[in-house]
Amino acid sequence: MYQPPHFREDRLEVQHALIKAHPLGLLISTGDEGPMANAIPFLLDAGASPKGTLRAHLARANAQWRALAVDWRALVVFQGADSYVTPSWYATKRETGKVVPTWNYAIVQARGTARIIEDRDWLAHHVAQLTGHNEAPRAEPWAVDDAPQTFIDAQLKGIIGIEIDIAAIEGKWKVSQNRPESDRTGVADGLEADQDTAEARAMAEMVRRGGGT
Repeated sequence: MYQPPHFREDRLEVQHALIKAHPLGLLISTGDEGPMANAIPFLLDAGASPKGTLRAHLARANAQWRALAVDWRALVVFQGADSYVTPSWYATKRETGKVVPTWNYAIVQARGTARIIEDRDWLAHHVAQLTGHNEAPRAEPWAVDDAPQTFIDAQLKGIIGIEIDIAAIEGKWKVSQNRPESDRTGVADGLEADQDTAEARAMAEMVRRGGGT
């Protein structure tokens, strides 16, 4: 990943926080016909290995797991908040006019060796964990046990587990750190005023903080 120094985010806890907040990762690997990519939800176990371990599952019908069984190298991309930035928000536009549009974003890329897991107990535990994590905010969470056991057993036969110990991880928070303070203030104010969405508010907060702090 192209990494200008002022956008680099090397703190593992900040990288992990983005993964947990945006767990739908793009799993990228290589197959006989070239690159393969699938968006799948991941669970991060921060303490399972020095840089953390990612766990997920794929449908048995998905050819990517068979490709990973041959070439174990995997890249997972987690995308945080992003937004278009218009030059009209910059104080510099009014001062010199020497400005261009850009795009702000926060992103984490994790690399490692994928392990293919077919063990039924592992899969059942993983699915229960993944469901519990995502259902927890609901007033009446749905649980895997709410479905008939025979139905769950059949579903488990249709998936394959993926586990990746993170060997290398990079974070990039491109949130206007390369602009003067007056421009950064203009970007944050503009996002809040022109784009009243959770995404825009999240980006405005990162711009005001100056990164993933």
